Amino acid sequence: MIVLKTSRELAAMRDAGRIAQRALRLAGEAVEPGVSTWELDRIARRYIEEQGAVPTFLGYGGFPASSCISVNNVVIHGIPGKGTLLKEGDIVSIDIGATYEGFVGDNAWTFPCGKVSEEAQALMDTTRESLFAAIKAAQPGARLGDVGSTVQRYVEARGYSVVRDFVGHGVGAKMHEDPSVPNYGTPGRGVRLLPGMTIAIEPMINAGTHAVKVLPDGWTTVTADGKLSAHFEHTVAITADGPVILTLPD
Repeated sequence: MIVLKTSRELAAMRDAGRIAQRALRLAGEAVEPGVSTWELDRIARRYIEEQGAVPTFLGYGGFPASSCISVNNVVIHGIPGKGTLLKEGDIVSIDIGATYEGFVGDNAWTFPCGKVSEEAQALMDTTRESLFAAIKAAQPGARLGDVGSTVQRYVEARGYSVVRDFVGHGVGAKMHEDPSVPNYGTPGRGVRLLPGMTIAIEPMINAGTHAVKVLPDGWTTVTADGKLSAHFEHTVAITADGPVILTLPD
């Protein structure tokens, strides 16, 4: 069931989104060679809790950390660890959620660690650009196929592939609500977007094949061919005036 949010609920989601966004930025600013992914997670968790919010991911389905930190060929759900030290040239996807006053803000960004290769930079640029193209397509009255196909066309035209096994989602009082928000699809098909809907749009884009595999820990998801992957995400509200990004700073 898709839950349409009231203006009060959207205001609460904006507050949650700001906290999640700032935690993400603080963790991203700490990305540099020699830093552990555990330390990035600690930074994010400390900020979220200082704001009176709760790290949404911590304990979710048994996940052991406050953020998912995925390096290079890890697509999503990377588990932070003291032994995972970043190196020059890595690309680091950080996915963070914060729950505040009963609502969730969910966002992700891929950060360069020092100087990265042209290949890595191009993948990050394309994935980020596809996110904002998809947000622009999320107009009231449009359909989810318009959003997903926008991502798909944008990245495939540049030689990249869209992960199919994982998709975006509705978000609100729960981290995962209806509807599912694929990063592929057919224009004019799927659920119609209505004012009050809140969705997490999150392109997960691979340099090689779209195929992925989940490692034995049950969480860490990597590209099947070992090539790079990037991940960007915003929580977006559909309004009568168009899409509004809720995970933005003041």
